[in-house]
Amino acid sequence: MASLVVQPSLLPALNLRRSSSLIRQPSSVRFPVRCNAADPYKFDGGNSAGFHLLSGDTIPASALLSGTRLEDAIYKNNTRLRIFSGTANPALAQEISCYLGLELGKIKIKRFADGEIYVQLQESVRGCDVFLVQPTCPPANENLMELLVMIDACRRASAKTITAVIPYFGYARADRKTQGRESIAAKLVANLITESGADRVLACDLHSGQSMGYFDIPVDHVYGQPVILDYLASKAISSGDLVVVSPDVGGVARARAFAKKLSDAPLAIVDKRRHGHNVAEVMNLIGDVKGKVAIMVDDMIDTAGTISKGAALLHQEGAREVYACTTHAVFSPPAISRLSSGLFQEVIITNTIPLSEQNYFPQLTVLSVANLLGETIWRVHDDCSGAIEPFSTLGID
Repeated sequence: MASLVVQPSLLPALNLRRSSSLIRQPSSVRFPVRCNAADPYKFDGGNSAGFHLLSGDTIPASALLSGTRLEDAIYKNNTRLRIFSGTANPALAQEISCYLGLELGKIKIKRFADGEIYVQLQESVRGCDVFLVQPTCPPANENLMELLVMIDACRRASAKTITAVIPYFGYARADRKTQGRESIAAKLVANLITESGADRVLACDLHSGQSMGYFDIPVDHVYGQPVILDYLASKAISSGDLVVVSPDVGGVARARAFAKKLSDAPLAIVDKRRHGHNVAEVMNLIGDVKGKVAIMVDDMIDTAGTISKGAALLHQEGAREVYACTTHAVFSPPAISRLSSGLFQEVIITNTIPLSEQNYFPQLTVLSVANLLGETIWRVHDDCSGAIEPFSTLGID
C-alpha cells in the first residue's frame, strides 16, 4: 500500500518538534569588532583605554576588568533586531522570540477611559530593525488601530526599519468590488499601515494574492501550508485514499497546490452560490470522493457555514472521513457548534489568531507557525532571500 509522501523541501527547519539545539541563540549574531593590534592603548585625560566598535561606540576597559564579558557588552551595543508584541496575540510573539533566542521588547500599551490607545516603548530602538507582531483579528478595529499607534511610536523613536508582522490580515476579504458603491477596505487598510510609517509587511496566507499589490512597500507573503503538511505527513493515511477538496471555486488554486504536495492527490471542488455575507448554499460536487479521505483546504474559517455544508455534501457523496485544514481560525459564532457537530474527523488550524479556552473542542488540533515566522524575520533582518532551500516554497522573495 502506498504511503503518504510530502515533498521534503517543505519540512526541514519547520518541524515543530525540532531539537532545541537548532533554535537560534543570540550568539549567532555577528558582532563586528574593530581590532588594530598595531595601535597602542591610548589614554585621554587619564581615562582608561577602551575597545572601539564599528558602530562608533566604545566599551571601556574597566568594564572588562569588572568581569563583564566582552561578548555581552558588544551584544548590548550591537543587537539591531527588536521584536515587540501588541495585545492581539502575545503568545505567538513570545514563541517567535524564543525561536530567535531573543527576549520580547518592553512596551507599554494601555487604553484610556474613553477607549483611546496609548503606546510607549520602554527601551531604545534607535537604529534598530523593529518587528511588530500584531494580527488584526477580532476585535479587528481595536487591533488595527493599536498596530498603527505602535508603528508611529517606533517611527518617532528613530527605528531604522519597521516591519509589521501581521499573521492574520483583517479586511482582506474586502479586496474588490462585487457590487456598486462598495468600498475596497483592504486597500484602505494597506494605505493606513503604509502612511503610519511601516517599511515592510510580513503577512501569512492572505485571502487573495492581489492584496500584496495594495501596499506601496515590500510585502513578504508566507504560507502556513508547510506546517499543516508536516502534521498530515505524520498521520498514517494512504496516499491512494486521499482527495483534496476546495470548499469553493475561488480556492481551487490553493487546493491544487496543496494536493500537489500530498503525493499529487486528486482534486475535488464544492460548487456553491452565496446569497449574502456569511451565508452559503452548496449546490453540487465536482470530483469523486467515494470511499476516500477528504481533506478540505481553505485559508480561513469564519462562521464555518461554507466548510460545514461542504463536509455534509462530501459525506452524502460517500467520503469515508473529512478533515478540515485552515490557517486562520476566526471562529465567529456559530462556528464552534458547526465544527464540533461530528462532520469532521479533525479540524486542523494554526495559531495566527489566539483561541479562547471555550472555543476548544475534541476534534480541534492547533499547530504553531512561530518557527515559520521566526525564520522569515531572521532572513529579512539578515538580508537573506527565502529562495535558498529548504525555504524555496515559503514565498519569501
